[in-house]
Amino acid sequence: MNSGNLRPRHATDAVRDALSDTRVVLVNGARQSGKSTLVRAVAGDRAATWRDLDRPDDRQAAIVDPVGFVDDEGLMVIDEIQRVPDLLLPIKVAVDTDPRPGRYLLTGSSRLLGLRDLPDTLPGRMETIELWPFSQGEIDGAPDGFVDAAFRGGPAIGADSEISRVEYTERIVRGGFPEAVARTDPRRRGRFLDSYVQNLIERDVRQLSEIERAPQLTGMVRLLAARSATLVNPGSLSGELELARGTAQRYLRLLEEIFLIKRIPGWSRNIGTRVTSMPKLVFVDSGVAARMLAADAHTLRRPGGPFGPLLEGFVISELARQLTWCETPVEMYHYRDQNKVEVDVVLEDRRGAVVGIEVKAASTVKSEDFRGLRILEQKLGDEFLAGIVLYTGGHTLPFGPKLRAMPVSSLWQLPGQ
Repeated sequence: MNSGNLRPRHATDAVRDALSDTRVVLVNGARQSGKSTLVRAVAGDRAATWRDLDRPDDRQAAIVDPVGFVDDEGLMVIDEIQRVPDLLLPIKVAVDTDPRPGRYLLTGSSRLLGLRDLPDTLPGRMETIELWPFSQGEIDGAPDGFVDAAFRGGPAIGADSEISRVEYTERIVRGGFPEAVARTDPRRRGRFLDSYVQNLIERDVRQLSEIERAPQLTGMVRLLAARSATLVNPGSLSGELELARGTAQRYLRLLEEIFLIKRIPGWSRNIGTRVTSMPKLVFVDSGVAARMLAADAHTLRRPGGPFGPLLEGFVISELARQLTWCETPVEMYHYRDQNKVEVDVVLEDRRGAVVGIEVKAASTVKSEDFRGLRILEQKLGDEFLAGIVLYTGGHTLPFGPKLRAMPVSSLWQLPGQ
């Protein structure tokens, strides 16, 4: 495991590069994902004025005198900008008056565009860098290059692995938050994850929106954990939680705005079969999802446990992390048609090339595990680069010219370049 909580070079370099030619840089992501540590690593290279809006004194000063608060000739770092979003307007005025790059380095723990009454202040002036909790490659010091390797090499890529099913369950329940990774005692890690979710709901969600029924929101989080990596219908959620459908939809948006969950849209290219547009839901951090189910590594290994859906969510969140730094611009979807043909993940680049991915919790792979991938290959022809089944076994195995079974750990063990 990497020592300390510093991000690898790709994240640090991304922020440095953005500061070199952009007036305002926002590092946005879940609380406790390492944003402040990353920003300190970057701003340590240069004199900077620091402001932390989680501190009451700083926050009060920003509210009382926002123009004076952001008045600085050098680099100003403002932590947790969503706490006082009214600062964005004086920042706009400041960077329009003095358009030098690298004026402000901001961090945020909610999607700023989701904040109520946010003025449209910084188009063309701000670059946003999304930061997730640690990836497995960051924890292990591994390349994390699966996405680039898949689009560069298609089915020609591959890696064998010595990681067992037992270790995969341990990685899922650990998750990627730096604080959780540092806590080797499962009980202490569990206490951190419990307080993390509670604080998000009691502080961050309440800041974004007036919620009438906080206990139902906590219940929704647990219900969503039980439906990890499945299609989520707000109508069914509203019935189970005794909430109005509109309220359930609003709560889903809030949980996504604070980076607790992520919704993966349905993929379609009008290729002859009606497909679902309903999104698939995953948790940003697998450790949170497992904790909400009271599932430890031993529980996941029991027959009938939630290992399969949690493993799929784990894989999707690892892929989502890589999309923030891979060289190939890629969008992520899932596929399901009217005949219930499914592909867990569809990655598509800007040329229309597609890599399909299925996730299986088994340590062996069968030909029928490729059914959805084969149908997708038939529909796409040459635009289908590869179909990959990620499984918990140890070897890369061919199942056709463009089809491969690969260990789940290929996600972080393959080099991208």
